[in-house]
Amino acid sequence: MTEDLRVLIVDDQPLMSGALRTLIDSAPGMTCIGVAANGAEGVESCLATQPDVVLMDMQMPVMDGVQATGRITAESPSTRVLAITTFTSENYVVPALRAGAAGYLLKDAAPATIIHGIRAVRRGESVLSPAVTQQLLTAIAEDEPAGPPTDAGAPDGSDLTERELEVLALLARGQSNTEIAQSLHLSESTVKAALTRAMEKLEVRDRVQAIIRAAQLRLVTLSLD
Repeated sequence: MTEDLRVLIVDDQPLMSGALRTLIDSAPGMTCIGVAANGAEGVESCLATQPDVVLMDMQMPVMDGVQATGRITAESPSTRVLAITTFTSENYVVPALRAGAAGYLLKDAAPATIIHGIRAVRRGESVLSPAVTQQLLTAIAEDEPAGPPTDAGAPDGSDLTERELEVLALLARGQSNTEIAQSLHLSESTVKAALTRAMEKLEVRDRVQAIIRAAQLRLVTLSLD
């Protein structure tokens, strides 16, 4: 029998955290191991319990979700953070992704969508809509100058293959593994292998960070279509 996927909820709204806890505990193969009422409590609880996934609210007292996400992804690298918020503004979503969140969900998402999102980020996938991916790429293009990394030895993407660059480009358009496979006429396993190799070469932990690093290196560009 496989071990349950362990989820920590970080949200300052008791009604929301209670509803999420009930949802998670009712899902097969998944259990809520705790609830924290602010980002600081969330970091402390995460480091103590090492959950598989943290559902992270963004706007909270003491420490907000962006700060908490950065702490957790730095200090508990095996844990995936999934932002869950009422806000779609890039003022909340993009900073969370840049801090290390593997994706975002809205609090009014369908229960099945939330459960699917938790499972997806645990598998190493991203939970991003094409619109949010475009917000992320736009923010990077506006905030950071193009050019190679200044740190000696930092990855510059020069060792990426043509196939890996193609897969990254479609990932940056918000496509899923299935959609990328269909676009390139490949199997999903081939797409997954290419993404894994690309992440290793770019020295990033997940697909969202791969999009960020590729955009910083101008390996992918903003598409407006």
